[in-house]
Amino acid sequence: MSDQFDGGNPPPDGVDDMPTVTCSRCDAEWDLEYELETLRVGNRALERFALDHKRHAGHFPDDVKPWTVDCTECADGDEFLTERPAQRWAETHARHTDHPVSLDHADAPATTIGPDD
Repeated sequence: MSDQFDGGNPPPDGVDDMPTVTCSRCDAEWDLEYELETLRVGNRALERFALDHKRHAGHFPDDVKPWTVDCTECADGDEFLTERPAQRWAETHARHTDHPVSLDHADAPATTIGPDD
């Protein structure tokens, strides 16, 4: 079995198509070689990097738009990279606390999830 993340041969010399991620707040750019070749996370390389960056730097890299859930009655909330876990968090919090939860994303209209939804 090949050590390459795509299971094929290494790219020809001089070809560098490794995906990169930038963060203007950190004034830095990274390639995803570690996520692809060492962690072998494939299509989830950007997601894995973004979550690790958030955990270590306190913010997401450029062009990563998280789904944000915020309880309207208490200080609980979180951020997710896909809609389904954000929706599930909002529904669960609303059901267990009877608090409405705001679900928001930069590319979608904000919604409120209530205890009866």
